[in-house]
Amino acid sequence: MVKKQYLLYMVQIHTNFRLAELESLADLFNLDIDFSKYNADSPFFFVELDNDDQARQWIKRSILTKAIYEYWGKGETMEQLHDTIKNLEGFQTRKEQFKHSSFKFEFENFQGGKKKDMATKVKQMETFKYLNFEGKIDLKNPHETFTLIEEYESVVGNKAATVPLSYTFGRFVGSSDRSSMERYDLKKRPYKGTTSFEAELSLVSANIAQVKPGSLMYDPFAGTGSFLTAGGHYGALVMGSDIDGRMIRGKGANIDIKSNFNYYNESNKFLDVMTMDFTHNALRTNLVIDTILCDPPYGIRESIKILGARDPERFIGKENLVIDGEKAFLRKDYIPTKKPYSLDSLLDDLLKYSAERLPVGGRLAFWMPTANDENVETIIPLHSNLELKYNCVQEFNKWSRRLLVYINRGDTFNGPTNGGVQRSPSNFRERYFNHFNK
Repeated sequence: MVKKQYLLYMVQIHTNFRLAELESLADLFNLDIDFSKYNADSPFFFVELDNDDQARQWIKRSILTKAIYEYWGKGETMEQLHDTIKNLEGFQTRKEQFKHSSFKFEFENFQGGKKKDMATKVKQMETFKYLNFEGKIDLKNPHETFTLIEEYESVVGNKAATVPLSYTFGRFVGSSDRSSMERYDLKKRPYKGTTSFEAELSLVSANIAQVKPGSLMYDPFAGTGSFLTAGGHYGALVMGSDIDGRMIRGKGANIDIKSNFNYYNESNKFLDVMTMDFTHNALRTNLVIDTILCDPPYGIRESIKILGARDPERFIGKENLVIDGEKAFLRKDYIPTKKPYSLDSLLDDLLKYSAERLPVGGRLAFWMPTANDENVETIIPLHSNLELKYNCVQEFNKWSRRLLVYINRGDTFNGPTNGGVQRSPSNFRERYFNHFNK
């Protein structure tokens, strides 16, 4: 089968995550795509696919993509553009294929300044008369949409370029899932908190983690449920846990994680959430979890803690404390004793748990903070059964956070491991509140 050329039009934000998302979605849908010519600095990516169905399937979930087009031609001038279209292999066949279809023209520009007025648009559309389309012009619901994309030089100072670097023409094939960012915007969400993860990167994380319809996704540090919401959006059955019972209980009057799923009409994707210390996990040991997606506590809001006593000897006997004839730990107002824990140890536990619970090929994805001002190499946690697939970095001023994505390869993989290693010479929480000045 002869492949067709398509143009992918991507957004120019979170560019460190784009390739990981595109590769993960291609792998999810078993699409053979050549990424060797992918350019992180460009919003355009030309690929070859068998047909339009493959193109739509590939990007229908993408967040960091705008749309995909069947490629017709490109030129530095409009004249060159028309020449490449006319010389396109199969051009006459395409003309006949869409000759009687209703259609409309759209205009896109990258880094362009002022929008075109209607007179300019009409003038440009008239240059395509040689296409000989006889179908009805339908601006609301056309069968086909043809798009002219203009690329401009980067803005220098406050002055935008007025002459395009290139013109690209194509037939619209499919749009991405970028509109979901507005639907899941935290500002509109019933239940959220100060540490709720933003919608855009929650959805991107779910894509790179390959959250699948009908699969089981678990977030062991659920908080207010941002990743659970993203997983539910992509069809997974989601469950979560958090050591902080206040997060699980919510704000009263049915304002909790479940209320978010009711708000989005996705309550059938929500299994449940539990107040539980991840390091004392209560899920049955033979439960297979398809995807683990989470944002472990950095220890910024408060130091990382797990169940247990800081001084076990002083705690002896208190576990049997009785209040009003009832054991204290059975009362609703009981607050269990907690002890400090390091982020390094918590991540070691997370990798070990994932290696035991994920199926072969299942993915673990989590976010890890790192300081940027230290002249020290970042040590990524590793486990012998997990392949580190992606290390995507989101830079801030003096610190960054990384989305680390692992694939469980099973007991025979025998990859590198560094469990028990201290990965940072300083306490991230202390340095965060000191603005990384010490």
